[in-house]
Amino acid sequence: MAVADMADAVTTAPLRSNRRRVVRRILHNPLALTGLAVLALAVFLAVFANWLAPHEPTQNHLDRAFAPPGTVGYLLGTDDLGRDVLSRIMFGLRASLHVGVLAVAFSLVVGVPLGLIAGYFRTIDALISRLTDLVLAFPFLILAVGLAAIRGASLGNAAIAIGIAQIPGMIRIVRSETLRLKSLDFVAAAIVEGAGDAWVLGRHILPNAGSAIIVQATVGIPAAILGEAVLSFLGLGIQPPAPSLGTMLADAQQFASRAPWAAVMPGVAIMLLTLAFNIVGDSLRDALDPKASRR
Repeated sequence: MAVADMADAVTTAPLRSNRRRVVRRILHNPLALTGLAVLALAVFLAVFANWLAPHEPTQNHLDRAFAPPGTVGYLLGTDDLGRDVLSRIMFGLRASLHVGVLAVAFSLVVGVPLGLIAGYFRTIDALISRLTDLVLAFPFLILAVGLAAIRGASLGNAAIAIGIAQIPGMIRIVRSETLRLKSLDFVAAAIVEGAGDAWVLGRHILPNAGSAIIVQATVGIPAAILGEAVLSFLGLGIQPPAPSLGTMLADAQQFASRAPWAAVMPGVAIMLLTLAFNIVGDSLRDALDPKASRR
């Protein structure tokens, strides 16, 4: 068997066994299953909100303003304009998940290639590391304000701002994994056999770094959801009357004493969604890391 074939076998065999091991450990982890169930419910409500929501999220019922939870036709009550809180939460979940996925996808598209290049080509590492430090010097709120001033506040601009803020973390994770994998024997065997840099990165390093990338992405989505809520609360994200969990909190703060449910319900939705993502991310990390799972 050629050295390159042996390296390929060493690369793919652990990947298949790791997938089986991860699934088995997730299925035997009640906390992970609970987090997955919450996420599945949130995704289901967000995807089918048009059919499941009892009312239009922007429809006003001024004669039903400040209806308490449990009112007939308004399970979670209404806000100051008589809008159904449950319907707005369903559509707000859609917006939060949309921003979270877009932001993390943006950080993956930019951060993974740069992290691979920085870890594999040492001559370029210093430049990419300095650019990473430069981006870290700007909080994502500054980026969001700048994008809102240039292009206007919107869901897309909020996702871009949050994605840019997550790029440095993705670069560092991928760079660290690339440095570790580059020193292993199967990568050295492929290089000795004459495999090109692109082949080594795409065939050997990237698949084996996938576990760390998946965990980072899973942890990045709740951070993006919280970022979207903050931006929408400040008026830099999704603009009214489009429903967003952040805008619901902003609208309800002035009526908190009269209708606390209008602020509590979206806040609980944000908490449960981010908590579920963090639980799943921690469970994935433990399942993918044998040392962590034994502790």
